[in-house]
Amino acid sequence: MHFTHSDKTKDYLARLKTFMQENVYPVEEQIYAETHQLNPTGDWQNWQVHPLIEPLKNKAKEVGLWNLFLPDSTLAQGLSTLEYAPLAEEMGRCGFASEIFNCNAPDTGNMEVLYHFGSAQQKEQWLTPLLAGDIRSVFGMTEPDVASSDATNMQASVEIDGDELVLNGKKWWTTGLGHPNAKLAIFMALSNPENDKHNQHSMVLVPLDTQGIKIKRMLQAYGDYDAPFGHGEMHFDNVRVPKDNLLVGMGKGFAIAQGRLGPGRIHHCMRAIGMAEKALELAVQRGLSRSAFGKPIIKLGGNGERIADARIAIEQSRLLTLQAAWKIDNLGVKNAMVDISAIKVAVPNMLEKVVDMAIQIHGGAGMSNDFVLARFAAGARALRLADGPDEVHKAMVTRLELAKYK
Repeated sequence: MHFTHSDKTKDYLARLKTFMQENVYPVEEQIYAETHQLNPTGDWQNWQVHPLIEPLKNKAKEVGLWNLFLPDSTLAQGLSTLEYAPLAEEMGRCGFASEIFNCNAPDTGNMEVLYHFGSAQQKEQWLTPLLAGDIRSVFGMTEPDVASSDATNMQASVEIDGDELVLNGKKWWTTGLGHPNAKLAIFMALSNPENDKHNQHSMVLVPLDTQGIKIKRMLQAYGDYDAPFGHGEMHFDNVRVPKDNLLVGMGKGFAIAQGRLGPGRIHHCMRAIGMAEKALELAVQRGLSRSAFGKPIIKLGGNGERIADARIAIEQSRLLTLQAAWKIDNLGVKNAMVDISAIKVAVPNMLEKVVDMAIQIHGGAGMSNDFVLARFAAGARALRLADGPDEVHKAMVTRLELAKYK
């Protein structure tokens, strides 16, 4: 097992870095600031995408930096999970960069679901416009009235009624629901309570303009609505869709989810490593450029050792994540479960500590919107809950470790 980047990855990474340097970083702060001005409240129905985003997306398409995540050389660039990982890291240095290359969550995971599990008709209707970047999608799983750390608690329901499926229930923290281009939800719910607990749930494709769907609100995360993406609460009241909108079959929801979450967690974690690299870079620059008590602040209060600790932690996290990516590519998701769960714990916790260190070195400025650090801090904390809390992933690692001794 080795992690030397393939020639293909080296080429894409060089081109991606050049694109970011020439097109993204020069307008990064402008886009952040003006996006808040365009979307000052939680009124998601009037949210707008910054006008520079679409031209950047078109430019990325033109130069072949589009759909980098999908391992299909016909529909995308044909990069494996391991080959894509360093590209995700580079995108992670800027909060909106993934959207520019059509590599943003939750669309990547939803596209992978459609690619691997969708019917020909489902792919034509939904995967094609998603790959083109014409629409966005959301994934409805977490619910407000149950402990969603145990996904088998889901109360939302799917029932068959003739040639239709009838959907009821509540979902929240549905990322991307406020985006003006959000058109599709993948709705996961209880469908077969008579089965064993991991064969009771189904996934259904639901157009967001279907009668009976009510978007109640966007939730604030650390006081921010994350416009124009949003994290919404939606209610389903006798929502009816054709039975053909079912993915794979009744009771197959968890089997689909296993395939969705493996690569997706690599993407999340590599983006987080990119954020950590950016935070460390800012900390070093600040520490070298500011002085207090007659010394550069990098030489005060153990800050030098904190820089070393951050570098060590980032390298450890990157190697663990690349190992997980290698195992997914070569051994399959089932044989990478320890690594997938381990990175989901290790990387967000690492990011939290590195960003917190960088904020401390910046002083009050670190908490302001003058730097990306406050946004990174909120993202790091959220990532310890997204796709399952730390405790769930630790329980998975424990279970698989103890199984060796049976």
